[in-house]
Formats: sequence, C-alpha cells, structure tokens
Amino acid sequence: MKYSIQWRNGLSTLRSLFLIFFLILVVGCSGSNQGDILSSDNINLIFVASPDLAYHDSGDIDPDTANLTFQGLQRSLQMATFLKQQVLDENNVTAIYTLSPMTHLQTENKYPNMTAIGYIQQFALLNQQTLPIDNIGGTHTANSYPLNVAYPSKESLPVGVAESKYGYSGRCNGLDFNNTGGINDALVSAIITKDQPGYYVFSAPWETLDALLSTINERQGYNLNLPTNYMGANHVYAISISTEGHASLVDYNSNLTPPDTYPVLPSSVAGAACTNLKQPYFTTERNDGIPGVVVPSDINKSQTVYIVRHAEAHPDEHFKFENGNFVAAGQWRALELGNTLNDIIDPNRVPNMVYSIDPAQWIPGPAIPGKIDVCYVRPSLTVLPYAIANHLPYSLVSSFSILDRDAATLASDYFFFGGTFSNQTILLGWESGRTRPLINALLASYGGDNLREIPTKDLINNGWPGDDYDTIWTVTIDAEGNLTVDNNLCEGIDSELLPETAPQF
Repeated sequence: MKYSIQWRNGLSTLRSLFLIFFLILVVGCSGSNQGDILSSDNINLIFVASPDLAYHDSGDIDPDTANLTFQGLQRSLQMATFLKQQVLDENNVTAIYTLSPMTHLQTENKYPNMTAIGYIQQFALLNQQTLPIDNIGGTHTANSYPLNVAYPSKESLPVGVAESKYGYSGRCNGLDFNNTGGINDALVSAIITKDQPGYYVFSAPWETLDALLSTINERQGYNLNLPTNYMGANHVYAISISTEGHASLVDYNSNLTPPDTYPVLPSSVAGAACTNLKQPYFTTERNDGIPGVVVPSDINKSQTVYIVRHAEAHPDEHFKFENGNFVAAGQWRALELGNTLNDIIDPNRVPNMVYSIDPAQWIPGPAIPGKIDVCYVRPSLTVLPYAIANHLPYSLVSSFSILDRDAATLASDYFFFGGTFSNQTILLGWESGRTRPLINALLASYGGDNLREIPTKDLINNGWPGDDYDTIWTVTIDAEGNLTVDNNLCEGIDSELLPETAPQF
C-alpha cells in the first residue's frame, strides 16, 4: 500500500510537471517577448499607435484641434529614432501604412486626423529609397520614404470626398479608421500571403490597430497573447512571422519622456534673403476703380491667404525623384517654419487656420520601369508643424482633386467665394505648379481688359521653378472686396545649405 501511494504521488507530480512544461511552451510561443530584435528574414508587422482624442497619453493631443501638442510632436520625433534603432535595428523599412485622414473626423468641427501621418513622418525620413529617374537605368537614392495613405476602396471613401480620377491604386493604399468591408484586414493578409520578408510599419489610432491585431491573430491562428487594452503611447507592438509561418508578438516600451516645448533643431537653419531671383517680383490689384473690373458680389471680405509650396522634395539634378513625400532636408524647413513664419508675415495678419491638399490623393507613377504610385503627402506635412506650433485648426481640401482639369477654378471658388473664409487668415500648403493658375482664376473672376496675370503660358511647372521652395504668394481681399496679389515674401531658408539627413531627436 505504501509503495502504491508513493507511485500515485509520483505519477501526479509527473503530470503536473508535464502540464507546467506545456504551458511554458505555449506561452513561450504565443506570449509577448519584451524588446526582442526582429529578424530581417521574417515578415515583421510593426504597429505604432498614434494619439487621438480617445486614446493618448496625457498632454500629447490638443482637445480643441485634435492635433498633436508640442509634447506629442516631440514624442513622434523621439519615437522615430527608437523605431529605427531599437525596433528595426537600423534596417531600412519595407513599407509604411498610415491612416487616410478624412476617414476619422474629430471634435464637433470635424477636423481630419492628421496625427497618424504626422506621427510617422520623421521615421519615414530616417529611411532611404532608391528610385529610377530616367528610362536608361539612372537612379537616385534619397533620405525619404513614401507614406501609403490613399483611400483603399470606394466603400471606404468618406462622404463629400472626391474620388480619385485614377480610381484606387492598390499600391499606395492607407488604413481606413472604420475598416470598412474589412479593407485593413485584407491589406495585412495580402502582405502575409505575399511572404516577402521585411519591416511593415502601421501608424494609426489605437482603435484601428487594436481591431487589426485581433483580426490577424484570429484569422491566421497565431494564438498570440495580445494586449487587452491601451498601454500608452510608448508601447510599440510587432508580430514577427518566421519563414516557417510561426508568429511571435514583441512588445517594445520606448520609455520616452518628451518635453512639452516646441522642438529645437539640433543646429541652426541657414537663412536666405528674399531676392525674387527664382520668381520675379509680381504684384497686381483688382478694384472698382480699374476700368472693366467688377468686384464679384459673393467674394469674401477681409481675408488673407499665404500660399506656400511643399518642402524640399526633388534631390536629383533634373527633379525626377518622386515618392510623394519630401526628403529629409525638407524636415528642417517644415519644423523651422513653425518657429519663424510669424516673424516674416504681417503681425496684424497672422494665420488663424491652416489648410492643405488631402494627402490621400494619389498620383500614378510615370512610365518608367520601377516607378511607383505615390500619395501626395508633402504639402500637408510641410504646414503641419506650423499648425502645431500655433495651436491652430488644420483642415484638408478633399471635395475635389488638384488633378481635376478645372482645379484652379475649383480652388479659387473654395477659398475666396461664399463668405466661409471672410475675416480669416489662412496658411495654405499647395502644389507649386497649381498655385499660379489658382491665383489667375481668382484674378479672372474680377474681369477687366488686358490686366496683368501671373505668367504661366509655355513655362515649365506653370512658372514655379523646381528649385524654389522659398517663395510665398500673398492674396489679400479687403473689406470692400478689393483684391491684391504679390510674391513679396519668402520663407528665408537656404535650400542648398539644408542637411541631407533629417534632424535627430
């Protein structure tokens, strides 16, 4: 009897040990590994939660504008370094997917979610891309990476947003906040099915990423122990899938403590005088005292619009490098403008709102082997830091495409007619080749005979030089509707002296 009891006890202990070993084995396969280095041989899906009004660390988001605060911007800059060094181990990213901003409108004013794309921009500029620049094999490598942000399907296109004239790319699709029709799930499933090793980064609010993580885990049968709630902005999650199809979850904690001040660049930006050498000085007026001119009855009153081009984007000699984003040198300009633009413009006419082109608009790549479809993100990202620095509401023009044949008239009508922007001062980030036609459409609405328009005919890019990132066009309408246009101002930044690499934080 004694030996029988001992045998049964031994068997019970053996079973317990086996159960413990099995649980350890299961948890080891499906649990969360803290900060492991991701293998470049794996498919690495990396999830970065951008702040929104629902999920954010205290102090990262402005409750009035739903935009990043100084602290939130600082976190994004520091997070970029953490991602590049600690998560990717200095490897180059394979693809970056971020939220289509108009799919997530916040506050009662329905501001688009620009934080997701702004949050990952610095990281994009810490990576490099090589693209063809001609038909004979020439390439150029730049410190820049494209952001996939286009509307992924007709079903996910928000109400009131213009459909692309080219339809839906499939090659630069972004994320839909609502995951309409499971479109986000399909995107990630396609990446997994394609089985191309690399680093795929997703920047979106926690609501979007949480749903995406759960669906991947369930559909692929990974049995991962996913986070059950939002753990904070410092956490980054990666699902790393081996060549054998085994998946593990890695939880990174960046432990960032960003300051609540506007970022200070690591070195000063070289200034440049406004010489009008690239765009000759131009000014013209339209008022009732000029023969043939009639002030339009529905023209806005007491309005000023400053129109700027996107930051540096074409680093090759012939301006053929094109990925939709600006290059690292442009980050110096964009961040600097947050500090200096108000010193340049009339202190009595400082912007109280910021507008730009919807970055989810996409452009098909030129007919050059190796070219890519691109999302036109750079104008919106150029003026985003200014909006953050000045706590301003940020809105997007999404009801028409800048590629529309009548885009100039549509833009003129949008900004200068109907009274919506009367008594307002706007900073507008626009496309260089479409700025002069926009202003000319406004000038034409006043009528008049043989009056000066801004030269565009037979000029490359409608007269805006490829290497001019500095000129500011100012449109002013007074209380009677009289119009003045000039290009007397410039940003005062020397493009040629900007570093080729992004500022480090």
